[in-house]
Amino acid sequence: MNVLFEDGGVLRAGAVLSEQPGAFLVELPGGKREKVRADKVLLHFPKPSPQEALSDGTTLAGEIDREFLWQASGEVEFSFSDLAQDYFGHAPSTIESVAMLATLLGSPEYFARRTLGRFQAVSLETRQAAEKAAFRKQRQLEKQTALAEQLASGILPKEVAARMPQVLYKPDPSWLEQKAILQACEMNQTTPAKLLARCGAVDGSSGYHTGRFLLDYFPKGPGFQARPSLDPLPDLPRADVRAFSIDDTSTTEIDDAFSVTRLGNGTVRVGIHIAAPALGFQPGSDLDEIAKLRLSTVYAPNDKITMLPPHAIQPFSLDEGRDCPAVSLYITVADDGTYRILGEETRLEYVPMYRNLRYPKIDREFSLENIEARRLDFELGSELLFLYELACRMNASRGKPDQEQIDYIFSFAEGKIDVAQRRRGGPPDKVVAELMIYVNSAWGKLLGDRDIRALYRVQDGGKVRLSLYPAQHAGLGVAQYLWSSSPLRRYCDLVNQWILIARIYEEASPFSERENELLKLMRDFEQTYAAYDEYQRNMERHFGIRYLQQENISQTTATVLRDNLIRFDLVPIWQRIPSLPELPPGSQVVVDVSRLDDWELTIHTEYRRKVE
Repeated sequence: MNVLFEDGGVLRAGAVLSEQPGAFLVELPGGKREKVRADKVLLHFPKPSPQEALSDGTTLAGEIDREFLWQASGEVEFSFSDLAQDYFGHAPSTIESVAMLATLLGSPEYFARRTLGRFQAVSLETRQAAEKAAFRKQRQLEKQTALAEQLASGILPKEVAARMPQVLYKPDPSWLEQKAILQACEMNQTTPAKLLARCGAVDGSSGYHTGRFLLDYFPKGPGFQARPSLDPLPDLPRADVRAFSIDDTSTTEIDDAFSVTRLGNGTVRVGIHIAAPALGFQPGSDLDEIAKLRLSTVYAPNDKITMLPPHAIQPFSLDEGRDCPAVSLYITVADDGTYRILGEETRLEYVPMYRNLRYPKIDREFSLENIEARRLDFELGSELLFLYELACRMNASRGKPDQEQIDYIFSFAEGKIDVAQRRRGGPPDKVVAELMIYVNSAWGKLLGDRDIRALYRVQDGGKVRLSLYPAQHAGLGVAQYLWSSSPLRRYCDLVNQWILIARIYEEASPFSERENELLKLMRDFEQTYAAYDEYQRNMERHFGIRYLQQENISQTTATVLRDNLIRFDLVPIWQRIPSLPELPPGSQVVVDVSRLDDWELTIHTEYRRKVE
């Protein structure tokens, strides 16, 4: 015995293997077994086979005139078997019963289901509404197909263009344009991003990754829609120093500079000068709202989105040849070879900027080899040497050994990507790093001693985090660390500068009654800063992959970091290799690379051998 039953509006049939009270154990075509409740069974039949019944019944259903069936069925509820008998003019066969059921179930615009096997013809109004809906659906399907055909041939329809960029990054499955894109992707065997790039809607893989980031964090674009005015700068004293900065050639927001003044009494006054944009506008101003929305400058190869608009950066960036407003920390240092720090003083002043020293030139001049050979006859050589010796003492007092890092510098010319490496940790880097650690620690203590709430960086054995209270930064080896040395580029530093300036003037902190606002800022900053950092890493990986593609590199060297994690030597790409044997960190290996995809940011990597 065979049975026909309905499962979610779909007709199914199978051979009965056994019968239980209220249920059947049925074997379906293909061999799968299933338990079917008796009240779900529509028809019992000995012949034909279940598969033939469904196949032949479905074929016959295509010949049934549904319009005639609707007109002949009347207004009362009926069973499928009664209608089949009336339609065929005799007791229906199994095939005819299946055909009638398939027709009724497949024609919701003609017949409404009531109970199992029973139906009722819909009203004329319902029919007309269903026909209109079917017509609209057909028109939409035709339009979708037309859009898909244009997309597949490399043409961008205006309807799809109007949905950009949401249709690429945050599509709604109900959009006709999204359905057309997926249909075109199936036709061309490609992805939506690559399809739209071929149509000119996306500026290649680089534009694809950048577009996703901008939609999430700069939906109105990276430019500045307004130009809020700056406050008049206060009347400040002019420092008697020759200040200089150390930065790479691409830096346009120069936050920090240094000076060395020999006082002639066995001491040297070292100045650490930090740009002071907090003097140009106040918390709650229009410029503050811009900075608060962005929270940080965004960095990526060949791109930078500044936290502040250019007109708010230029007056405060410590550019050579100008007197620049700054918050300065002066430390008095013994000039007897001990480099003991004898005192500190914080001032607000105008700092005459003498030079902006730039990498890579300063790396070549102020190198360890030149220091050891005392070849320091270049400009500011003696000042840099004193700062370097002081930085070495500061580093030793912190008890933290130097960690060598590599910076990868991308350059783009005539459609070609070049990647240069710069090893960090040389004398210029040591000077900058140690003096920045010192000034952030010193100003953190200045605020902490007054129990002033600010944004501190804390590491007490776990992850580095922000805190409103000073506490040790174990990774740096300091008792407290205030983020205050980059106010042109980080909103936390800007907020801390407002607080620091109030402390210098012996005024209440502008956030003394707004601790909840600081807490919210802290959470927002950590989340946003992490997202900006991830974007930078992704774009470095993207351009690293493109460089490997450009140079046709299929084998390269890499350095083992830990476990099966390596870092490529040529480009800033970190990759896990399951085939990597157990090797100590720092080991150099040769790896094969293949299947590079600059859209998905994926690489297939295989371990080849260890470099002895």
